[in-house]
Amino acid sequence: MTRGIVSIAGYVPYRRLQRADVAKVFGSGGGKGARSVASHDEDTSTMGVEAARLALRAVPGAAPRSLWFASATPAYLDKTNATTVHAALRLPADVGAYDFGGALRSGPGALRSALDGSGTGTTLVVVADLRDGLPTSADEVAGGDGAAAVVIGDDGPGTPVIAEFLGGSAVSDEFLDRWRTAGDRRSRTWEERFGETRYVPLGADAWEAGLKAAGVTAEQIDHVVVTGMHGRAAKALGRKLGVRDDAMADDLSATVGQTGAAHVGLVLAAMVEQATPDQIIAVVSLADGADVLVFRTTAALAAWSPADSVAAQIAAGADLPYGKFLTWRGMVTPEPPRRPEPQRVSSSAAWRNEDWKFGFVGSQDRSSGAVHLPPSRVSMDGGAVDDMVPIDRADTEATIATYTIDRMAYSASPPVVFAILDFDGGGRFPVELTDVDPDTVDIGNKVAMTFRKLYTSDGIHDYFWKAKPVRAGSPDPALTD
Repeated sequence: MTRGIVSIAGYVPYRRLQRADVAKVFGSGGGKGARSVASHDEDTSTMGVEAARLALRAVPGAAPRSLWFASATPAYLDKTNATTVHAALRLPADVGAYDFGGALRSGPGALRSALDGSGTGTTLVVVADLRDGLPTSADEVAGGDGAAAVVIGDDGPGTPVIAEFLGGSAVSDEFLDRWRTAGDRRSRTWEERFGETRYVPLGADAWEAGLKAAGVTAEQIDHVVVTGMHGRAAKALGRKLGVRDDAMADDLSATVGQTGAAHVGLVLAAMVEQATPDQIIAVVSLADGADVLVFRTTAALAAWSPADSVAAQIAAGADLPYGKFLTWRGMVTPEPPRRPEPQRVSSSAAWRNEDWKFGFVGSQDRSSGAVHLPPSRVSMDGGAVDDMVPIDRADTEATIATYTIDRMAYSASPPVVFAILDFDGGGRFPVELTDVDPDTVDIGNKVAMTFRKLYTSDGIHDYFWKAKPVRAGSPDPALTD
């Protein structure tokens, strides 16, 4: 039975930090290129939702039986973060949602576990991470924020495998190279040369074992990426793989940065998007050992199309001032608006309105077709009572009818841009805009919905939907079919 990737997508946040800006402020640190930056209203759960929406949109027939969420920086501990992703995707209640959390290796581990589960049905693996460090540190500039989602299943009608899993390997070793204790904001690392002496031989052993398990040779590899938080070791191992020079694919370090537990999925998505049928692609991940995954793209890849490619998302990014980055990361605390902070969200109210709050599902009058956002029992057109059907507006574009820019409202990143939206096909709703330059907002602009975090109070994250501009030249991840 052929098992492998049915669909895959990466999510790269809109904002970029130019590394040279760090040295301009502090006189040290920085470097070349840019790193991706999650907005103040994003965390690993919201980024995971966006990646999963992209992956599932490319295969409408996919029906995941399990959802696995992996992150080294989860939004919650104790509480399962995968259930937030599950709710936003409106998956059936009998779809299990589980976290693989706490370690960088949880990303490749979740992928390998799903790939090995032949005959177990379709699994949606979502990986996401936020990476930063102290100002001017190597982690700050080399890190990146992002997510990826991989639909893994057995080849079948409606869900053909686009990249068959040929095999892989895992090598584990206990050594202290990078660590972060509970409650710490930053990771600590041992002396760099020590990590290199461990990772390179471990990676070489895993590579040879992975090729043998897949039944291929190094010369047959068409695209490969070596990834890991230890950049020096990854580069050294890449020189030892024995592949053709043109087989070494972009590891996204210059444009996105190292996204930790998410990076194995992100680079794999980029390779699949650029591959052609009958090519062999591989990824090597270095974290507390080494993991190797080898795939062969199939004829079905020719008919598959990404909803929004990694390359397009990278090209569509916009720069973020370094001071704003430090503010969003909690490294500096500017004067807040002189307004009361929001109250914590009600757990019972959120549960009662799960489809609306997490899925952005309104109601539509059966007789008149009137769309109500939020959902209503009584129709605004004709007054019919309890004669509604659910209508999903998360994947529908909208047009700005009017807007305001509020510089006084409480926000982690003022000003707040608030707009009244008219949705294609019906429905009007006021919503906050995100990933937007206030000076570019205008009546008539097209926007798409995106799952975000409104605020955090008493340790509770208040998730809901915002809108972001539909930008020319980059396919938006939330387009109506």
